[in-house]
Amino acid sequence: MGAQRVAFDLPRHRVAAVPPEARGLRREEVALLVARPSGIEHSVFARLAEFLEAGDLVVVNQSETQARAVDARSPSGPATVHFSQPSLVGTWEVELRRPDQSGPLLDAERGARYELPDGYGLRLITPADRTARPDGIRLWRAALTPPGHIGSQGSAAAHAVLAYLRKAGRPIRYDYVSGSWPIAAYQTVFARRSVDGLGSAEMPSAARPFSRRVVTSLRKRGIRLARVTLHTGVSSQELGETPGHEWFEVSPRTARAVAETRAAGGRVVAVGTTVTRALETAHSTTGRVEAMSGWTDLVLQSPEQVRVVDGLITGWHPPQASHLDLLNAVAGAELTAEAYEAALEGGYLWHEFGDSALLLPNRLPSR
Repeated sequence: MGAQRVAFDLPRHRVAAVPPEARGLRREEVALLVARPSGIEHSVFARLAEFLEAGDLVVVNQSETQARAVDARSPSGPATVHFSQPSLVGTWEVELRRPDQSGPLLDAERGARYELPDGYGLRLITPADRTARPDGIRLWRAALTPPGHIGSQGSAAAHAVLAYLRKAGRPIRYDYVSGSWPIAAYQTVFARRSVDGLGSAEMPSAARPFSRRVVTSLRKRGIRLARVTLHTGVSSQELGETPGHEWFEVSPRTARAVAETRAAGGRVVAVGTTVTRALETAHSTTGRVEAMSGWTDLVLQSPEQVRVVDGLITGWHPPQASHLDLLNAVAGAELTAEAYEAALEGGYLWHEFGDSALLLPNRLPSR
């Protein structure tokens, strides 16, 4: 079992309701809290390189954020559909939400049909295994049907769905965000379109404060960068559900960079929970990260599971988020709690448009 999550109340005014640019800041000008066993420091993200050392390796997620939200209507009323992840048989995992984005719709039934823009339809097939809960179903396996098709015929494959979403979709947005923002507001500086066209349902937001200036400052200090890919599904912030299956890739180049860094005594610093999940999944029984791709269902809940990552750059997660288990696993429950207490006292802003943290625990012998 993992350590107990840090418990706190998050006031509404501590949520970043708009991107930093709308608050008069550049991306790298958001606040940065640095937490080490020696104490807490408050800074700005533009100074990130000052808190790392030559020989460290910063690993980022290069997955592109995609427009995965679509309006829908059924006999029971309007809804918003969030397209999370495709399956090998052409269906998609989807989440149904209230139109005002205040929460999930949990009373849908198997076989229910929804009308989507441009004559498309959506049929719910079966509940997703990972979200069984007493008050209803949050995630469903569903089939998209193009105009002119009825019943279960014409279920679109993953690429056809992605083509439809590029035309009809918009970025996934929750009710704490004020206004609608273009997809560019949800892209990181590292985002790349993958060869297969897949991407993330929600932004790998830990990397949002990075800019070309920050990257340049890291390189000048002798800090290397490497990339992984992990395509995120919809976030699990409703009841702290564990993350679902997500597709990832660790390239041979990144695997070599990790091995070289560790051999030279440097630290591997993951940018976000997504990078941590990818690297730890790719860690083999031989004691090193191997080039690997596929679907991961790894859930990190204890320090004993963490073999690769020595530090973590992250945003601030809400009290019920399962991401807090991963933070405890990497940084330790005590350092994580100290960081969150200092952030609450220091006026930091939460969620994808908010401020950042750099967690640098003492390296464990197992790493």
